[in-house]
Amino acid sequence: MFTLAALGGTFDIIHVGHLALIEKAILISDKIIIGLTSDSFVSKHEKSITNNFEKRFENLDKTIREKFPNCSFEIAQLDDEFGPAVLEGDVDALVVSDETSQKGDILNDLRKERNLSPVEIIVVPMKLASDGDRISSTRIRNSEIDSSGNVLVD
Repeated sequence: MFTLAALGGTFDIIHVGHLALIEKAILISDKIIIGLTSDSFVSKHEKSITNNFEKRFENLDKTIREKFPNCSFEIAQLDDEFGPAVLEGDVDALVVSDETSQKGDILNDLRKERNLSPVEIIVVPMKLASDGDRISSTRIRNSEIDSSGNVLVD
């Protein structure tokens, strides 16, 4: 069991893949911190989103309170890849998808440079839609699938 697990993302349209990451973090840690990408960070990476930071924060907060009512959590704005919580703080685990697992190695290199102990990297397998492709906010936005991964017919 960890004391503080971290995860991060844009959480534009919350789907079952996001919920799997959050659930895993809750199961392994006393408290979780979620880095939510700022609008400027999103635009720097030329990602297309539907909701601004405030709306994404509100949706994420509401979802966690409804689906995981006993969870001790904090949502922090991420203006860069990692944020101070994982670069300086007491985080002892990073929860990532298999798609973003390499970020754990980068984080641990940065922590080593700061003479901090490495965090444990917990990889959660990607959730797949009913067509076998990955679930993503982009696919939901494009009306290919719903937030549970069911393929939508034309």
